Amino acid sequence: MAKLLKYMVVHNDPNISWEKVEENWAKLANVEKCTWVRTCFNKEKGLRYCEWLSPDERTLKSIFMDLHISYESIVAVEETVPDLWGKRWEEHLAAEETASTRGF
Repeated sequence: MAKLLKYMVVHNDPNISWEKVEENWAKLANVEKCTWVRTCFNKEKGLRYCEWLSPDERTLKSIFMDLHISYESIVAVEETVPDLWGKRWEEHLAAEETASTRGF
């Protein structure tokens, strides 16, 4: 299986009905070429940010074209979280060094 990359897809459809959004989500949940991870949305503005795992951007574009779902942009992204930059991350690494679940 090819390595899946993380993408953020922005859908900006202020005039789309919520029923159509839910209909699209049902279609997207059954896609096999890529994995839909999550969506953050503003229902009032018709704005959705969808996180996807995909082998490439072209595959995502073809899925949206095939299903007649519009999008504003598709961008490859990486992720970080606050814990990686604070004291808790250092504590996590120290605890992991002595954990009995390290897999040895």
